[in-house]
Amino acid sequence: MIDLYLNKNQECERAITLLESFGIEYKEYFLDVHFNNEQFYGEFGVESEYPQINIDNEHIGGLKDMLRYMKQEKIIT
Repeated sequence: MIDLYLNKNQECERAITLLESFGIEYKEYFLDVHFNNEQFYGEFGVESEYPQINIDNEHIGGLKDMLRYMKQEKIIT
């Protein structure tokens, strides 16, 4: 399962579009709905940017990290 931690910026929209284009299921968590900035930075670090992605309960990182991981694991080509 893929968990997306989002704040509705352009990178977040790109992550959603990418996953949907490959038919990959994901769960969304939104800033100020499911968590606040303090919780976000406490979980992912003060240098973290949106979105942050977990795959199977493993923190992957941001959008570029997710793409790298998905190519490495041959989820996408």
